[in-house]
This record gives sequence, C-alpha cells and structure tokens, in this order.
Amino acid sequence: MPSGIKERLSEILIKKGIISEDKLNQALQVQKEKGGSLGDILVSQGAINQRDLLAILSQELGIPPISLSKFKIDPEISKFIPKKIAVNYQIIPVSKMGNILTVAMSDPLNVFALDDIKTVTGMDISPIITTSDDIKAAIEQHYGSQATSAIEDLVKETNIELISMRKDDESPYDLKDAAIDTPVVKLTSAVVLDATKSRASDILIEPMEDRLRIRYKVDGIFREAQSLPRSIQSAMISRIKVMSNLNIAERRLPQDGRFKIRVQDREVDFRVSTVPTAFGEKVALRILDKSQAMLDIEKLGFEKEPLEELKKASKRPHGMILVCGPAGSGKTTTLYSILKSIDVPEKNFVTVEDPVEYLLPGINQVNINTEIGLTYAACLRSILRQDPNIIMVGEIRDLETVDIAIKAALTGHLVLSTLHTNTATGVIMRLVNMGVEPFLISSSVALVAAQRLVRRVCPRCKEPQEIHKSMLEKLKIKIPAGVDAKFYKGKGCDYCFKTGFRGRIGLIEAVAMNAELRELVAKRAHENQIYEAARRAGLVTLRESGLRKVFEGITTLEEILRVTLGEQE
Repeated sequence: MPSGIKERLSEILIKKGIISEDKLNQALQVQKEKGGSLGDILVSQGAINQRDLLAILSQELGIPPISLSKFKIDPEISKFIPKKIAVNYQIIPVSKMGNILTVAMSDPLNVFALDDIKTVTGMDISPIITTSDDIKAAIEQHYGSQATSAIEDLVKETNIELISMRKDDESPYDLKDAAIDTPVVKLTSAVVLDATKSRASDILIEPMEDRLRIRYKVDGIFREAQSLPRSIQSAMISRIKVMSNLNIAERRLPQDGRFKIRVQDREVDFRVSTVPTAFGEKVALRILDKSQAMLDIEKLGFEKEPLEELKKASKRPHGMILVCGPAGSGKTTTLYSILKSIDVPEKNFVTVEDPVEYLLPGINQVNINTEIGLTYAACLRSILRQDPNIIMVGEIRDLETVDIAIKAALTGHLVLSTLHTNTATGVIMRLVNMGVEPFLISSSVALVAAQRLVRRVCPRCKEPQEIHKSMLEKLKIKIPAGVDAKFYKGKGCDYCFKTGFRGRIGLIEAVAMNAELRELVAKRAHENQIYEAARRAGLVTLRESGLRKVFEGITTLEEILRVTLGEQE
C-alpha cells in the first residue's frame, strides 16, 4: 500500500474512533516486518471487518464500491489482463466501455498497479473498490488458483510430446525413466502437497477423453482441483506407482499400495488404489494425516445418550461392539477413540487392520497381508492364543471372520469391529445374511451403532438463515418445546474455500441390546420390529441427532437431509 493511502487510512480510522493508536502501531509493525496491505492486516487482526473498511475507503476516496459475488463478469473481459499481473496486484477487470477498462481493486490508490495495467492494456483505467476476499475469489474463478498456476508451469516443463508418443507396449525401463523425470516428480509432488494443505481426505486422478481430471475430497465432498493435459497421464501415474512400490508395467489389473511423505515435520500416509478404465488407469489416494486425527471420544460430537451407551458397552468384560456406516464415515476413528478411552496397562489390547491407519501407543496393531495368507481370520486365530482382553477387527467381511469374532466375544473377550450397512438395526440383518445363527448374535452382540459425518458451518462466514415453518412441516420436522432453534448457513469465504463449511462432526445412533431385543433377534424378527423395540428403549436416530446440531447452529438443515435422507426416523 503506497504511503499516501497508508497515512490517509490510518488518519481516517483513528479520526472515526474505529481503531486505537496501539492497534494501528501493531499493524504498522506487522506491515514493516512482513509487508502487505495495512487494511488487510487490520482485518486479519480483527480491528475492523472488510465490509466496514470498504465502506470507509469508498466514502473518503470517492471511489464507487462493488460486490463481486453479486456481479457477473464476462469471461472475455479477464483476457485483457494477464493472470500474473492480476495475482500480483490483486485486481480483476470487470467491464470495458470504449477505451476505458474498469478494474476492481482492494487498494485503488496503488499507482504502480494502475500504471502497469495501462501499459499492458493500452487503455485508460477506471478503478473501483472491493474487498480482498472478493478479489481472491474472482481471480480463482476466472484465472484458476495460484496452486493451479504453479502446476501449469510444471506441466510446461514436462516433455509432453515424448510422453504422448510412447506406445502401449513400452518397457518397464522406459516407464520408470518417465516416472523419475524431474518435472514429473515436481508435478506429482505439487498435487500431493496441494491436496494435503487443502485438508483433503482423498485424491482422484481420473483420465478423461481429452484431459486428466484431478479431484480432492474435502469434508466428504469431491471438488475439481486441477485439469491437466491428457499427455501427462502416463508419466504421473507411473510416478505414483513408483512411490507406492507397484508394478508400473501392469495396467490391466487393479493394484493397491501405499507411501509416506513428510510435510512440515509431520508424517502423512497415502493408501493408493489403481483401476483400469476406458481411458487409462484411474488412481485413488486416501490421505491419512495423523496430525488431523481426533481420537477423543468426548470430542467426536456425539449426543449424550448414544455416547453414554458407547461408554457403558466399552466397559463390559466381553461382548461385541459393531459400528456401521458407508466408507469415510469415521467408523475406525470411533473404534480408535473407544480403545484410547479404555486403554490401561492391566489389559492386553490387539487390533487387526487393513492397513493400520493410526499408531496407538501401548496397543499391539497387526497389519494383515492377504498375499502371504495373513487374513483377518488367520490373525484372529493366532491372537486368541495370546490371551487378549480387547480385540479390534478393522472390518468384518466374511463368515469365517465373523464366526471367530463372535466365538471370541462369547469366550470372555471384548471385540470391536465395523460393517458396511446403513442403520444400527440393519447390522443384525447383515449378520443373519452372512450366515450367523440368530441365537449367537443375541448372545454375543452388546451394542450396534450407525455413524455419519456432517459438515460444520464455517465459523468465519456463518450467517442466520430463515427457514419457513411450512418447509419444516413439509419435512415433518418439529422443534422441541423450549428449544431456541437457530438456523445458520455459510456464505463462503477463503477460509472454507467458498463452500460455507469447514470441518466435520459426527452423528451416531447406538442400540444397546436389552432382553426384548435379544428375544426378537433370536426369533428372527423383521428389522422394523427390532427398530420399534429400539425406539421404545430410547434410541436417538441419526436424523434426530443431526437436527439437534442444526438447532444449535453447528450445521445446516440441507446437510442433515443430504446425509440422513432415506434413513429410519
């Protein structure tokens, strides 16, 4: 920010009593040490919000303001200013009339920027003022993110022609050469690091007919992050295979592997899966960032009733606790949290996983390896000879595994595991369908639970949302008496990548087996009968758990409907 506007801005803010001398001096010191706009520094320190700053500058400087989020910019206009200049000066062209180009800026008195733009475009420049957040969002929308720019530069370094001309019968040596080519290494690393910094849980690298699409899964939702030339496909996938110790010459069969990287003094694990598709191999990478793991059962966001049921069941000397839900719903995190809450030196803990996701101090964790015959069932047989008190099985997939697990639960062990079903009561039917006798289920199972993860409203851009009573009635949603329901939504900001959500919180429904439920299970009762009995015992459903969080302003009604639509209510 030029000294003129810096002095005027500081004088204006102090004159209006908006900031104190101390706040101003702190901001000026930060600007001296790190650079940047004085206005942006004051906003980041909480001395003033962006909208108030915009209104003050507009009034004092006589420059009209604009809300870019409500203004549709013609994509052709952005072509008048190169991307590097737009990013460097944080500006965006919005309209053109004759030889006058109107540009939006957060710092409209930056004469250096105005002179450079005039020189580049050959037009007269008319500045208007907007917020820094609006500028960043508009640049990302019309030019792509800065991360994308860096990746695009790396693509230009790669020998595209050489890679695209190689034949399908290329030798492993040729593929490996391509995989360790420096630009390919940089490009792949840039994608992996960008996803990690974006808090992504998954990366999808998908060959399309005319491009290579890269998507990140952030807070349970996929969004397109990059679109790269199709010609880079072979080299990038080969590079990932080399990192994962996979066969780079095998493209016809699915493969699974893993690798580990270090990012800012923390280790991040990646599980890799490749599948052949019509346009080449698709690669899925699951990101396991240990620093992001929250292994505290009290902080997972569960409601009081199911949380108490989980705690009570975990203190039993024997029995089985089963948690179900779709992939990525936090089942393993819940089981880890239970183990951590009951871990004591007097007990022998063992887990069997595929693979071990997070290392738990003091707990023996076994990684299965089906290639050498180390399956869930084989591990369980050996583990039972070592007199464990608590056993965690990563996932029950077949009758042999569940048979051993149930027998372990019946012979004095506490067994924790997961299943892929939708509802808690559906776990019972799933076990019956797998071939387990109902009397064994009623005797061994202590608790069944279903889990989901919902996105939290972004705390930095949340605002009240008006929901009409008729909409609530249509959805059969009743606000409990005495509850001061508050509905919120996220407007979208840089902190939440314009999604309106930041982070996730858990929903769970837990059914503790009582005498009535055990009798119904033994009699092969229908799932609906088991569900009704669970409701009579006080079951709080996923929908009800989610609505409580909506009324508290933690998440949105749309998010709860998205996650629990079709579930039993």
